[in-house]
Amino acid sequence: MSWLSDLFGGKSKIRQALKEGGIIIDLRPAPEYDQGHIPRSLNIPVDRIRANIGRIRDMRRPIILCCAHGSHCWEAMSILKEAGIDRVYYGGGWESVWRVVRGA
Repeated sequence: MSWLSDLFGGKSKIRQALKEGGIIIDLRPAPEYDQGHIPRSLNIPVDRIRANIGRIRDMRRPIILCCAHGSHCWEAMSILKEAGIDRVYYGGGWESVWRVVRGA
């Protein structure tokens, strides 16, 4: 993970969010998601986050965001925090989050 993910999310925060039943949202477009993703993650492309705020809020669980390299996580995190969803964690690139999930 990058220093940014360590600063704003970090492996320990992601692990804790997962222990609390956290949901991983993969922000990549469906074709990219279909080429490889974290099992049981949800695919909500970044351009569909606003349309899914109610659905995400209704989950009532921590949200871990991932994408191709981490840049879309900032946009989605900002949108979700603006909507009052506070337990949102920057995961960065999906492969980095996958390593945390697997315990690597």
